[in-house]
Formats: sequence, C-alpha cells, structure tokens
Amino acid sequence: MQRRLMAWGAILAMLSVAFGAFGAHMLKDAISEEDLQVYQTGVHYHMIHALGLILIALVIGQWGESPRLKWAGRLLCLGIILFSGSLYALSLSGISVLGAITPLGGVCFLAGWLCLAWEALSRGQKA
Repeated sequence: MQRRLMAWGAILAMLSVAFGAFGAHMLKDAISEEDLQVYQTGVHYHMIHALGLILIALVIGQWGESPRLKWAGRLLCLGIILFSGSLYALSLSGISVLGAITPLGGVCFLAGWLCLAWEALSRGQKA
C-alpha cells in the first residue's frame, strides 16, 4: 500500500505540473480569464492533495498500514478526480452542470484529511 500511494502521489503531482503548464501556455488565450482561474483552482487542489498522498505513504511507512490511512489515501485520490477533474472539465467545456460534482470532491478531501487526523489522534492514545 505504501509504495502504491507514493507512486500515485508522485504521478498525480507530475500530472498537476503538466496540467498547470498546459493551462498557462495553451489555455491563456483559448478560454476566458474566469475559466482559466477555475482551471488553475483545479491544478492547485490537485497538487496539494497529490502531496497529501505522498504524506500518507510516509506516515504508513512510520506507523504501518491501518484502515483509516487506507481510506485517507482513497478519499484524497477520489477527491482529485471529482474536485479537480470537474473543474478541468467545467473550464474547458463550459458545461455548468459539471460544477455540481465539485463539492463531492471537496467532501472527499475533507473526509480524507479527517481520516488522517483520526489516525494520528488514536495513535496518541496508544502511547
């Protein structure tokens, strides 16, 4: 699990850089300023949560696997897909209904970080 999360975190971080460069160089004259800002918000959250996956992989290396840490990783991955993915699609397609998916990704992000916090707090009680 640790190696997979580390690999996925690194791949998703790399994709975030690629998507950011694509937005900065290819989209700046192709879409509106507002849509570009929406796209860049997707890139920003994409990178933060890719780094979160790497953090969870490092935590697993320190503490070992647990169901909460597994869920934290799954939820951050799903959040990237739903939150950032919907913002990318919305900004590029203009289909406003895609914006309804974005909050679901945000909930996944929140739940993933909560799982990590819960694991950290429960570890403190075992000491």
